[in-house]
Amino acid sequence: MGKTVAEVMLDQLSLLGVKRIYGVVGDTIIGFLDALAKQDKIEFIPVKHESVAAFMASAEAKLTGRLAVCTATMGPGAANLLNGLGDAYSDKAPFLAITGQAPRNKIGTDYQQYVDQQELFKPFATYSANLASEDAIVELLQKAAHTSLQQQAVTHLSIPKDLFQVKTAVKARALPTVIEGTASFQTEDLKEVVEVMKTAKKPIILAGAGAKKAASAVEELAETWGAGILTSLGGKGLFEESTPCLLQGIGEGGNPHAAEVFKEADVVLLVGVTWWPEGYVPNNARIVQIDTHFATAHKGIPTELGVNGKAEQVVPLLLQGLEGYQKNSAWKTRIEDAKVKWATQNEEEGQITGSPIHPSRIVRAIERTVAEDAILALDTGDITVWMNRNFRQSRQSVLFSGYWRSMGFGLPAAIAAKLVQPEKQVISIVGDGGLQMTLADLLTATRYNLDITVLVFNNGSLQMESDKIQVAGDRELGTQLTNPDFVKVAEACGWTGFRADTDSELESILEDAIRTTGPVLVDIYTAQAFFPETE
Repeated sequence: MGKTVAEVMLDQLSLLGVKRIYGVVGDTIIGFLDALAKQDKIEFIPVKHESVAAFMASAEAKLTGRLAVCTATMGPGAANLLNGLGDAYSDKAPFLAITGQAPRNKIGTDYQQYVDQQELFKPFATYSANLASEDAIVELLQKAAHTSLQQQAVTHLSIPKDLFQVKTAVKARALPTVIEGTASFQTEDLKEVVEVMKTAKKPIILAGAGAKKAASAVEELAETWGAGILTSLGGKGLFEESTPCLLQGIGEGGNPHAAEVFKEADVVLLVGVTWWPEGYVPNNARIVQIDTHFATAHKGIPTELGVNGKAEQVVPLLLQGLEGYQKNSAWKTRIEDAKVKWATQNEEEGQITGSPIHPSRIVRAIERTVAEDAILALDTGDITVWMNRNFRQSRQSVLFSGYWRSMGFGLPAAIAAKLVQPEKQVISIVGDGGLQMTLADLLTATRYNLDITVLVFNNGSLQMESDKIQVAGDRELGTQLTNPDFVKVAEACGWTGFRADTDSELESILEDAIRTTGPVLVDIYTAQAFFPETE
């Protein structure tokens, strides 16, 4: 009869380029794990909690653009994946979750841990199916993979426990090779867009990660159009700090001098970004958006014209169309003034001294010590906005939980990044609250002796929430943390631990930590500093 369903699944996933599957062992996936144990093409990465497995798969998908996979048992195991699925769904990562399900003769009954998983995963999974026949496994896997890769989406398959070890005659087969030709755009096709851009007296470009391959063209367009460039967190590092028109970020954690400039804009071009920083945006600007998946990209943005295409193909044509455009020199001066003011202020903030150490000073130390091509895995919280505000990114890759904004992302993302790209320097930047959500998985890094460095902003509080409560004039409850000795915990898990208490020693400690082989944690005594842009 051939191979078992589980064996065919692994053959199929291997053909799709999958190298590892993250998960937690559970009763209904034992047949799947048995097949994993008998082959060496795909590695199983066991973690301490299913949410960590899903975060790791999401981080891998974001980092590589390839299909990433996690697995869990039925019931609570499947439910625990949901947070990571939400992250992958929100940030458009190609992600496949494989879960065990009740035996076929128990589906729909009161069988222990049973839940309709297609309904459970419905908010996040673009495609979700339950395997009903062993002979359908290749078709279902192909559909799931194709959907994830073509739509940058989350997909899900549930497999009844009794089907994993059933024999089937079907064989794995590769997805068809998709040959992408040059987009059919001509300058004439974008005439309407160019006409809108030519009405601008105060243009702004908002760029995100989707503008990566068009960065130089965006710079040239900004110069010709007389536009300022603002970036989302995912777009930081695409442009050199010296770029004359670069205003850096906008919104909470961005350039505070850019906010008023942006509100004055009359035409805004969004390039490879799906984020619209509400509260910082112009009221009456005409908005043009370029995205490869425009139908799902605008997310409530009041776009007037949408261009469904690749930035690297569209932006040069817009540049051609603007030939002869007379830019507004006064607006260019306004942009340059905002850039200079923020550059001066940012430099000053990074020099704040004292103990506990100010977050801006910690960010400056990180900037001075990490490699230019490092992978930085950010958690969500106060550290995110301080990094966005003060970190002057060069060529580093930054992994973060974008739209979903889940705490607990930083450590799993760093572990996945090191497994995927072991040659890269990987730094995880976390708050004390976020780290404690995934603290047990320090041991996952220990298991694989991963050379990662975790920097903990330890201020004993959920500072972002504390700041927001203060602004609202409400009484605080639950924001102050009871923290362990992070160095002792790390050392108990087989890590090397460092502690930084003063800013004078910070750079030297970070340099020592980064040079140390194996997993390293640095506990940084951090000030409970109020974030100035809190609303």
